[in-house]
Amino acid sequence: MKLKHSLPAFILFILSFFFTAPVIAQSADPLLAEDRLAQKAWVDSIYDSMNLEQKVGQLFMASIWSKNANEADTIRKQIKEHHIGGLIFSKGGPVQQARLTNEFQEMSNVPLIIGMDAEWGLAMRLDSTYALPWNMTLGAIQDDKLLEEAGAAISRHTRRLGVHFNFAPVVDINTNPENPIIGNRSFGEDKENVTLKALAFMKGMHSEGVLSNAKHFPGHGDTDSDSHKTLPTINFSAERINEVELYPYKELIPEGLSSTMVAHLNVPALEAQEAKPASLSKSIITDILKRNMDFNGLIFTDALDMKGVSRDKEPGEVDLDAFLAGNDVLLMSEDVGKASKSIIEAVNTGIISEERLELSVKKILKAKYKVGLNEFKPIETENLYDDLNTIQDQVLLEDLFENAITLLKNNKAVVPVKKLDKQRIAYVNFGNADGREFLDQMRKYALVDWVKAEKLSDLLDKLDDYNYVVVGFHKPDSSPWSSYKFTDKELVWLHEIARKNKTVLSLFARPYALLDVKSFANLEGIILGYQNHPVAQRKVAQMLFGAIEAKGKLPVSIKDEFPVGTGYITRKIDRLNYGLPESVGMNSARLKEIDSIINYAIEKEMTPGAQILVARKGKVVYNKNFGYQTYEKDFPVTDTTIYDLASLTKILATLPLVMELDEKEVVNFDTKLSELLPEFKDSNKKNIRLQDMLMHYARLQAWIPFYISTLEPKSRKLSPNYYSETPLDDRKIQVANHMFIRDDIGDTIVNIIKDSELEKRLQYKYSDLPYYLLKYYIESYYNKSLHEITQEHIYEKLGANYTGFLPLSRFDTLQIAPTENDQLWRHQVVRGFVHDQGAAMQGGVGGHAGLFSTANDVAKIMQTYLNGGSYGDENFIDKEIIDKYNTCYYCEDDVRRGVGFDKPQLGKAGPTCNCVSMMSFGHSGFTGTFAWADPEEEIIYVFLSNRTFPDSNNRKLIREDIRSEIQKVIYESIED
Repeated sequence: MKLKHSLPAFILFILSFFFTAPVIAQSADPLLAEDRLAQKAWVDSIYDSMNLEQKVGQLFMASIWSKNANEADTIRKQIKEHHIGGLIFSKGGPVQQARLTNEFQEMSNVPLIIGMDAEWGLAMRLDSTYALPWNMTLGAIQDDKLLEEAGAAISRHTRRLGVHFNFAPVVDINTNPENPIIGNRSFGEDKENVTLKALAFMKGMHSEGVLSNAKHFPGHGDTDSDSHKTLPTINFSAERINEVELYPYKELIPEGLSSTMVAHLNVPALEAQEAKPASLSKSIITDILKRNMDFNGLIFTDALDMKGVSRDKEPGEVDLDAFLAGNDVLLMSEDVGKASKSIIEAVNTGIISEERLELSVKKILKAKYKVGLNEFKPIETENLYDDLNTIQDQVLLEDLFENAITLLKNNKAVVPVKKLDKQRIAYVNFGNADGREFLDQMRKYALVDWVKAEKLSDLLDKLDDYNYVVVGFHKPDSSPWSSYKFTDKELVWLHEIARKNKTVLSLFARPYALLDVKSFANLEGIILGYQNHPVAQRKVAQMLFGAIEAKGKLPVSIKDEFPVGTGYITRKIDRLNYGLPESVGMNSARLKEIDSIINYAIEKEMTPGAQILVARKGKVVYNKNFGYQTYEKDFPVTDTTIYDLASLTKILATLPLVMELDEKEVVNFDTKLSELLPEFKDSNKKNIRLQDMLMHYARLQAWIPFYISTLEPKSRKLSPNYYSETPLDDRKIQVANHMFIRDDIGDTIVNIIKDSELEKRLQYKYSDLPYYLLKYYIESYYNKSLHEITQEHIYEKLGANYTGFLPLSRFDTLQIAPTENDQLWRHQVVRGFVHDQGAAMQGGVGGHAGLFSTANDVAKIMQTYLNGGSYGDENFIDKEIIDKYNTCYYCEDDVRRGVGFDKPQLGKAGPTCNCVSMMSFGHSGFTGTFAWADPEEEIIYVFLSNRTFPDSNNRKLIREDIRSEIQKVIYESIED
């Protein structure tokens, strides 16, 4: 039948020239099920059983907000009176939606097909559900397999909730930066990239049995108005539309695209009638989409209650026009009753043929069969929240944000940050959203100060103290339509900061924000995180410090400087990154058992609190704090609570310096004690080898209580010959608060060791004494204190900023966990001063004890060992040297120790869970600390506590083997 507004024949001829696509093979029917005969039989039987009113009802997909109880009554009426064919759910919650779906399906004679806008996940419409990144973010990803996983993940959620159609993917080519409605919903401005992303996303949807919908046909990417409010115009030529806007459809159709959604757009090049929306245009829908592009899937209108289509027509009239134009499904009609009546009348009067009605209704029924509605099963609400928020979703989310990070500019390789010991880093925040996650994550790598000021001049003055400035631009992440632009003030400030400082701009907003930046000349680095999501903030910080790579490419163009596809690829520099256990083959639920173990230990007063960290394959996957610094529950343990490491000092301070000297060929295993300290030439210890000292196989005494000789023999009070309450000329070594000891006490300690008896038998005996002596040797060799040497050689380069001796010189007292209320010697609470008496007598700097740190910092040092001696592009020790020291040379004599390192037990008793590899190594500390690394499983485990508080005689943590029980859980969590 010839319609009143059909195009003249010559225009149709011209359009067919542009839109005929001979490269596209004959499209298969994307709605066919595997068992086509069964599908046909079901469709025919349902169709034949329906009267005209019921058939027309199938055309309508009505809208409901599950949180609005009043709307449910309307839907019940529409099911009962108008026999609607489907529902599109909007705002609400998943359980309520599931219950309503079950109710409505039970009411309906023909199962309802359910649709939703879940472009980036159910969270687009529902609370308590999951959101993946927006399409603009995904458009930066170069691994399209991740887009397929994203489509599959969202579809698992929609299918679990009984949703059959996801109105995705958006295939609009966003060539207009000012587009108010598409923007972040688009994969970008490059037609090929958009198409590849959409195709991968669609394949993921189909793999989970959810039907796809490409929108908004013929293309909504270059509009400057919102079709919800008005009718936007696309003023391109037919040739341009064919080459750009329609390109994704021509590629997706032969790949099985389930459906399309036609937009409310004015497209003069394709529709001759002035201001006629594409959604009502026969030339656009029937002639171009169906005939010329050979599309056999379902065709949806965009919502018919939008002003772009409804403002000039009465309810019911617009629905009829939409159906006559070639649409199959009439989405969100303003008045289903009036619309149904109009279409029934058109059928009865011959305006709509029976064949035309049958075509659309049977397509809808075929879709229902394909998604399993021939055997509808009610949605289970049990475990629904858990099923819609899985750990696998979180792993994927992290992968997506990580792979999207785009490094737009990188002058002089300013990213990643290297040479941490040379950097003074400031963070300046712009925007109106929170950047705390970004700052906190940066602080896991380096000292980063948050610099703020009310005036620009004051800010610039403060920044004079820094040589690396990170500006974070944070805009709300609440929706893809949120404000994303810099203020005029921020643009001025950014320009001035960059003009005077080495500056890296990290953008957590739509990339179009950069269009307002007048010049990029003074910015050394520009990073796009795309969204202010906490994961995006953390991942950008990790990339900034080289823990992960920059892989993304800009999905849109930013002026002439940054064309679409811009993006520098960086390499990792072996720093720890942070993520989820499943990303490295471990089980989160199993690891969570650690919580129960340590909480039990705290409840039973084995320790007032603890830090526990687990890393695998260079990624920290468990990093939690428990309890308080004391049983009074005054200060909770945090990431930056500093613990006395006790004997971990041996492998985290002294041993790496010894290995460094070995690599320089200054010492070796056969170096004798008399060569290290000439004063031992005439002692009974002169021929003790370095290897035997470090393996506790040198017949040295286990421990000498040096402090005893400084007490009054009878009263056991501090002898005034050794101590004073204030520093004096000869008593400047501070042992504790108001407690100073003689400066020559170090010589006394060495002499006591030199004159001490050797054990009569040559056997393994753990001893601190070698580390006293190595401290003095190392300090003599470098002519500096062990504190200075470790900072310069190790910790500053690692960014281990909370690690070192003498913590009170750098940190507030209340940041440091106390170790004991010492009533035997110091008669005070020991906090910030080393617990070990011998190390305290050396001014807090011992080779065997005295180091303070956090779990995160300890992990950096242990990871350096696993990396073969390198970390953050710094080479500390050669791998061969580490392997040499990490060897058990006297195993046949039942000596489990390596050279400096502790090793797994050879029998039943030992430091580990008896489940680690024999290549693993580490150490424990008296105060309740433990650090262990396993090269075979690439695992690091750090346990820090102050189990000695308030009384070091409390050995419950040791007796119940808490540290090993936790280690056992760690290994049981490995799944790979």
